[in-house]
Amino acid sequence: MKIMTVIGTRPEGIKMAPVIKQLASDPTIESVVVTTGQHREMLQTVFDVFDFQPDYDLKIMAPNQTLTQITSKVLLGMEAVLKKESPDLILVHGDTSTTMAASLSAFYHQIPIGHVEAGLRTWDKYSPFPEEMNRQLTDDMADLYFAPTKLSQDNLLKEHHSADQIFITGNTAIDALKYTVSNNYHHDVLAEVLPDSRIILLTMHRRENQGAPMQRVFETIKKEVEKHPDVEVVYPVHLSPRVQQMAKQVFADEPRVHLIAPLDVVDFHNLAARSYLIMTDSGGVQEEAPSLNKPVLVLRDETERPEGVTAGTLRLVGTDPKKVGQAMEELLDDTAIYQKMAQAPNPYGDGRAAERIVSICKKYLGSLVTNN
Repeated sequence: MKIMTVIGTRPEGIKMAPVIKQLASDPTIESVVVTTGQHREMLQTVFDVFDFQPDYDLKIMAPNQTLTQITSKVLLGMEAVLKKESPDLILVHGDTSTTMAASLSAFYHQIPIGHVEAGLRTWDKYSPFPEEMNRQLTDDMADLYFAPTKLSQDNLLKEHHSADQIFITGNTAIDALKYTVSNNYHHDVLAEVLPDSRIILLTMHRRENQGAPMQRVFETIKKEVEKHPDVEVVYPVHLSPRVQQMAKQVFADEPRVHLIAPLDVVDFHNLAARSYLIMTDSGGVQEEAPSLNKPVLVLRDETERPEGVTAGTLRLVGTDPKKVGQAMEELLDDTAIYQKMAQAPNPYGDGRAAERIVSICKKYLGSLVTNN
């Protein structure tokens, strides 16, 4: 059985690494790994941490590239790889432009598609943009749906996808934590944080938040840091020039906001484990934090991961300064509210998602051979 995994961004790499490791450990499977290079610099650290290298690198990354350019380059690059390798199945993850374009290429070549982390929805095609439609379009083309939760399964059933092609596996993000979090960990930024300080780990980069929304959030965070002398912020700043510029503009004169380079997966997971709370507009962080018992303030108006909101570990605050500030103060000033969020149950899985996904893929491909 030849199974090809396609990844393009760092979050995809982190979440698919456990699947790739599981595929490589099975002697009945020939595993082929393709990276499009959508996040080239940030993805290489994932390969190093999880100890694998891609078989193909499409090297599509270019400064200030548009969504049209990303999609076109992936389609053209994947065509040559698929013709050469002729895999029995292609695995993609989540909601990136790499995911959607690689799925479209596989569809054009009539190769079955397995979608890891299928079924997440906000039902608003422009939020998150372009991720919501990338995910929906991928699910329209997929043959196997690896839904992380029952809600994801229900979303797929509402769209009339076949029940016998949908499998609840848990989220591979939980699997990845087993490889990364360590008691013996150090990062230089921790030496800059005052003893007994409470660390807020911040990530913010989404396209829809860049500009005025991001500025409002940053200014609110700065005010709350000034109000709370024991609070420090660690912000791994995304490589986007717009994000870099805004972060420096707002936080330049605040010594308790530490602007650092993007983190590899080991650094991020370990800093998350040592933080007091997390503020993010990322998707994957919303799934990882419950396993680390960290409250999360989601800097978006909607989330395709509402299970965490229902469970109580996530709170949607958007980018409104009043909501963001109020939520920060509640978690920083009210121990009961903080503990309730920190101790909320993890709705995203038990760390065995990759094992389930590979087992299902083998059964599916075996049935294709039998039926033919």
